[in-house]
Amino acid sequence: MAFAHYLLTVPADTTYSHTATSIFTHPFSSSCNSLSSVSSSPNLNTRRVSNFPKNLRIGHKASVKAQASEASSAADAFTNFKHVLLPITDRNPYLSEGSRQAAATTAAMAKKYGADITVVVIDEKEKEAYPEHETQLASIRWHLSEGGYQEFKLLERLGEGSKPTAIIGEIADDMNLDMVIMSMEAIHSKHVDANLLAEFIPCPVLLLPL
Repeated sequence: MAFAHYLLTVPADTTYSHTATSIFTHPFSSSCNSLSSVSSSPNLNTRRVSNFPKNLRIGHKASVKAQASEASSAADAFTNFKHVLLPITDRNPYLSEGSRQAAATTAAMAKKYGADITVVVIDEKEKEAYPEHETQLASIRWHLSEGGYQEFKLLERLGEGSKPTAIIGEIADDMNLDMVIMSMEAIHSKHVDANLLAEFIPCPVLLLPL
């Protein structure tokens, strides 16, 4: 599930109804107007009569409550997370600007919510092809430690031939992760395919603009 899956789309108001549609819920009408009827007989008290059957009104209220519950559960995915994944797809030994930003954001959010961090370094080539590989790992440790994280899990997926997006999705699924944090730089550089994020990532993805 990609981050975009959690965006709410609210169309402009119309003259006769207001409809709120989101990917969390099924569309429903937000206005149920009842008409009143006033008796002209002087012997009868004025009454307000609803045009909708009682069971229909109850059903509408139940639908609203159910949809509100679904929206609340989806929103919880952005606050109640305990395990965050930080993918590193660039091979800059001192990390690219986007990777440094993602590392700082990951540390800050994990610290705020008391979450664990897993870092995965991904590249199509073997470790031996990069003599500065250990320097890059040291850079990752330094940037996370600057955010208050001395301990984290480190994975290396090098030389496997799989697309980075598929690897990230596999790890997120296997480890039951709550969120993936990465920079848009990974998409701009073609390391990650944005069109495949929704297909392979089973949890929310936070994409950081440069």
